Amino acid sequence: MPRHPLDRLRRIALALPGAWEKPSHGEPTFWVGKKMFATFADGANHHGAGRHAVWCKAAPITQEILIAQAPDRYFRPPYVGPSGWVGVHLDAAPDWAEVEARL
Repeated sequence: MPRHPLDRLRRIALALPGAWEKPSHGEPTFWVGKKMFATFADGANHHGAGRHAVWCKAAPITQEILIAQAPDRYFRPPYVGPSGWVGVHLDAAPDWAEVEARL
């Protein structure tokens, strides 16, 4: 039975120096100090819109490049997308090394 992608995401995010987790807006979010760097978007609610994903902090140009190069894996998430955050789909055999690099 496949594991839920949040399990693996949590393990990667919390392995980063100083990282911690707290719920925000009904989703697990990951922080260092007072700065949020990622949030899980559950596919079962409006945040994930049918697909599990992680939204992570990125520079606006990085967001544009990633989405242009791999629109099947990356997307502009609602709410935080205008600030440059990038979404990474976790429901179709994600490249976990790439997810780790984004975080």
